[in-house]
Amino acid sequence: MKKYLQKILQHQYLNHDEAYEAMQEMASGKVDDIYISAFISSIMMRPIAIDELAGFRSALLDLCIAVSLNDGNTIDLCGTGGDGKNTFNISTLSAFVAAGAGVPVTKHGNYGVSSVSGSSNVLEHFGVRFSNKQDDLARNLDQSGICFLHAPLFHPALKNVGNVRKTLGIKTFFNILGPMVNPSNPKKQLVGVYNLEVGRNYDYVFQKSNKDYLILHSLDGYDEISGTGPVKYYSNAGEGMIHPEKLMGRLLKEEELYAGDSVADAAKIFEAVLKNEATEAQKMAVACNAGAAIKVFYPHLSWEDTYQLALESIESKKALQCFTSLINSFQ
Repeated sequence: MKKYLQKILQHQYLNHDEAYEAMQEMASGKVDDIYISAFISSIMMRPIAIDELAGFRSALLDLCIAVSLNDGNTIDLCGTGGDGKNTFNISTLSAFVAAGAGVPVTKHGNYGVSSVSGSSNVLEHFGVRFSNKQDDLARNLDQSGICFLHAPLFHPALKNVGNVRKTLGIKTFFNILGPMVNPSNPKKQLVGVYNLEVGRNYDYVFQKSNKDYLILHSLDGYDEISGTGPVKYYSNAGEGMIHPEKLMGRLLKEEELYAGDSVADAAKIFEAVLKNEATEAQKMAVACNAGAAIKVFYPHLSWEDTYQLALESIESKKALQCFTSLINSFQ
């Protein structure tokens, strides 16, 4: 580990195999926290290289507990986190809304590190019990149209870096890696990223995979379609811009997306959206992102069509039915 830290401190980049080995060593439990902390912090002081990202990803996928769900014909929706915006759980809500529109979802997530409420926090609040058993997940997917893969159960090796990440409390390359290492290996992926450089790196890595993907970054800093301004996207078909005000009829304000100060605050918004009792801004933000997921699954549909399908999933309570079905499975 020391040799890789020394290389980074000398302003050099790791190649794929070096990054792979560094991740394997960190995950082994044999590296002192101080070296892990120095390694993570040093990498985050400069842009991460594509070979480094690919090497870290390969190591985590080799170390994870893999599951097969619906032959991979599902989608994952998640953001890298780390944008510092403390929005409510837009991507997790969007997963239920997409499921309500008939899109099978294998959602990969974790507790919040740099935000009040991560996907695992809010779902645990409602009574979801996490499992890494394929039969449990397959049953959830079949009955509710969605299942949730709590990252620590599938990446047990990462417990050896968990304390360092929690103590640092800032975005790291693990935020970047999270959406790349879904243990069910879904064939379709919607990812929000906190800056354009990370978006380009994702694009390069996903181009070499068999995924249908859409990578999003709101130009004012959000790792999702915030609705507060234009959004840059990368996909299999190329790159371009999304102007969410054309879908919603107006731009949203930052304060309209605020999660609150606790998991309980975020959970109130979560439930309100699913019950179609949220503010128009909250509902529109979720519909934009769920619509993007629907478009990844059905690329022949227009942005307007997929946005309307997402709204219909909320307003008809189909998204709520998926959520209720999942929660009831744990009663």
